Amino acid sequence: MATIDAGTKTGRTLIYRHSLAVRLSHWVNVLCLTVLLMSGLQIFNAHPALYWGQYGADNDPSFISMDAIDDGNQAKGVTHVGSLSLNTTGVLGLSNVDGEATARGFPSWLTIPSYQDLSAGRRWHFFFAWLFILNGLVYLVYGLISRHFRRDLAPAGKELTLNHLGHEVANHARLRFPKGAEARHYNTLQKLTYLAVIFLLLPMMIATGLTMSPGFNAVAPWLLDIFGGRQSARTLHFLTAFSLVAFVVVHVAMVILSGVFNNLRSMITGYYVIEQGDGQ
Repeated sequence: MATIDAGTKTGRTLIYRHSLAVRLSHWVNVLCLTVLLMSGLQIFNAHPALYWGQYGADNDPSFISMDAIDDGNQAKGVTHVGSLSLNTTGVLGLSNVDGEATARGFPSWLTIPSYQDLSAGRRWHFFFAWLFILNGLVYLVYGLISRHFRRDLAPAGKELTLNHLGHEVANHARLRFPKGAEARHYNTLQKLTYLAVIFLLLPMMIATGLTMSPGFNAVAPWLLDIFGGRQSARTLHFLTAFSLVAFVVVHVAMVILSGVFNNLRSMITGYYVIEQGDGQ
């Protein structure tokens, strides 16, 4: 993250916060992850249940499933998480498709394509998966060569003290965002979260996705041993994807609360405005 002054206007300072490479990779990731999620839910709908181990079929016990069942004179959607059963009619298990109650894991408005088509969902998913991996490799090379990771994301030792982390957590809980000179850089919670996403969640999602591929198993059969089988990899892939969804929800909320226009401008043009009254 560059912090070069780009110009000054009355009462505010304009800084160059995001490089072109960071901005481009960010928006390509937004596109890829959106399509990957929606096409992934299409694939999941072909068999809306998750298992642990080598096997997963209708008669095998699952620990997460979305079902449509008969309840007297009407059907209802039920989501099972372990021994817990939740009535999720209209959203999960059973939802309206063209005005009719239809058995579906996730509703049509959340999947690509909207109609049930496993083959089309796989084509969308695989194309954007490879685009996502390519974009990630370009970003990784850029981050290493430009020292972006070390300069902008690696926290200093003093930032990792319990006192400092507790202070930042308290500020976030009170919606107190960095001002003035502090706004030029990511705060420690941002750094740790971005590092976890870049070097833990995203590699986990890619590795478990490859583990589910019989073709890739011929190249790297050891992946099946690492993740405990193809069904375990599918479960970890699903949970990792929804961990990323949780990250995105929190990320978007923070963008809105801390100044949506200023944040969007910085991720489109690279320039971010700091008010001089904010501690400059």
